[in-house]
Amino acid sequence: MTQTVTLTSAIDGFAFTAGHAQPQGARQGGIVVVQEIFGLDQYIQADIARWAALGFEVLAPSLFDRAAPGYLGGREPVDFQTGIAHAGTAGLDRMLSDIQACVDELAPRGPVFAVGYCLGGSLVWLAASKLKGLAAGSAYYGGMIAANVDLPLNAPVIVHLGRKDGHIPADDVKAQLAAAHPDVPVHIYENSGHGFNNDGRPESDLDDAKLARQRSLALFQAHGAA
Repeated sequence: MTQTVTLTSAIDGFAFTAGHAQPQGARQGGIVVVQEIFGLDQYIQADIARWAALGFEVLAPSLFDRAAPGYLGGREPVDFQTGIAHAGTAGLDRMLSDIQACVDELAPRGPVFAVGYCLGGSLVWLAASKLKGLAAGSAYYGGMIAANVDLPLNAPVIVHLGRKDGHIPADDVKAQLAAAHPDVPVHIYENSGHGFNNDGRPESDLDDAKLARQRSLALFQAHGAA
C-alpha cells in the first residue's frame, strides 16, 4: 500500500512529498522510482507496487511539487507541455537533490537503487554520475542521456530504449553510449515505443516490459539486492 511521506531537499530546504511503499516479504533493498513528466500517475503507482512486491522499500519523489504540488497529468499534448514547464520550474539540480534526499532516507536500511522513466530515465543517468549512495540505476528512454553521455559514472547503469520511439533514435544513442561507456548495457526493445513500461499503453509491448524489468532486477541483485 502506497502512503505519502514528506522529505526535505538539502539544496533549498524545500519539503516535498513522495510516494512510499514498504517491501513485501524479505527486504531486498531500497529503490527510488523516478517519474515521467506526468507526475506520480497510475503508471508510476503501478511501478511502486511492482517493486514493493519484489521486496523493495520504495520512495517516489513528487518532483514537480515546487511548481504544482501533487501534479498529475494526462496524455494529451497540453499535458506534455505542462509537464515540460513544471520540469523547467523545478530545475535539474533541485530534482536531483530531491532524489538524493530519497536515497539518504533509504540508505540506513540497505543498498539503494534507482529506476526512472523518460524524464526520470535522464535523471537516473545524471544521478549515477552526480549523487552519492546509489548502488545501481536503471534508465528508461531518457531523452537527455545522449547529451550527457560523457559524464563519469559512480554507479552501474542499464539503459532501455524502444525501437519505435519517435523521440529517441535508439541506434544512435546506443552507439554513443558504446563509445563513451562500453561497460553500460544498452537494450533496444524491438516491439516498443516511448513509455513502454506503462502497461496497457499503445506503445507498450508486455513481453518487452517484462524483460526490461527482469534485466533491471538482475542488475540490482548483482549489486547488493538480497
